[in-house]
Amino acid sequence: MDILFVSFLLQIFPEAEGWPFPKYLGSCGRLIVSISTRPLKEFYNISPDVAADLALQLLAVIDSMMNNDLNYYFYFTHVDADTFGVFNNGHLFVRDASRLGIIDMQEGSPLIENHQEHNDIFSCLAVDCQSVFPSCHSIKHTQSLTMVCKDVLPELLKEKFLPRVQEEVDSTMATCADSFLAQQEVISAAQKLAKILKPLRPCRSQFAYRYPDCKYNAKL
Repeated sequence: MDILFVSFLLQIFPEAEGWPFPKYLGSCGRLIVSISTRPLKEFYNISPDVAADLALQLLAVIDSMMNNDLNYYFYFTHVDADTFGVFNNGHLFVRDASRLGIIDMQEGSPLIENHQEHNDIFSCLAVDCQSVFPSCHSIKHTQSLTMVCKDVLPELLKEKFLPRVQEEVDSTMATCADSFLAQQEVISAAQKLAKILKPLRPCRSQFAYRYPDCKYNAKL
């Protein structure tokens, strides 16, 4: 997916309507992202409370992309430390949307396995004929969740908590990251992980983006 796709994505699913993407500022394929953002990998050595907060945000972002009122299912084909970023107010967002796919769950999407049967020299001008087009039915509902639990959260939450809590966090993440488990088991593990992490993030000015749900005492 190229920058043109990303620009369309940011315009159709704007940050102002609650989607976890940066604000679109540009035209004709040009895109500007605020310099007041940092990639998630810069937070791998952060304090336990901030790590817990970012992990909870990440789980919430994936859940919103899996389940939303508009019946769009967003899935990642790959995630790593640079996929997500953090605004200067502590709010997490999808920094790199180039590896996102979208399925309209209401309308459904046609299978594309037979696409290559009709390839000719002219159709290859618009589409990469060497690409493999997966069927929408081949994508698990929990695909992004297992990727995040396997490739992002372990480094973010590594050696952050007291031994007993850390052991429970690591065990739950391992279950969430297991793509061979039933999808409900993966979802339940993610929900359990969120339940473990919630008490570990306090209400204070560093988490101002959570106001008014999190009302902190600025004098403390």
